[in-house]
Amino acid sequence: MKIVLFVMAFLLLGVFFIVSEKNLSVRSPEARVELGKLYLGWLGQIAINSGRLTGYVVKLDWFPGNKTSG
Repeated sequence: MKIVLFVMAFLLLGVFFIVSEKNLSVRSPEARVELGKLYLGWLGQIAINSGRLTGYVVKLDWFPGNKTSG
């Protein structure tokens, strides 16, 4: 339940940040369409960055090596 609330809060904060950054008035239909485009673009970028991060983590060598100091 806490994870669901965290995700919902994160997504809602994203909407608030986009509205304040772009100075959108959500009362007009044109601004709501623009908000939808920006929001979907933001979500898409989150998905792309998550994929890149996952790929980077998978490529890391997680096993201890035979490194000796000296």
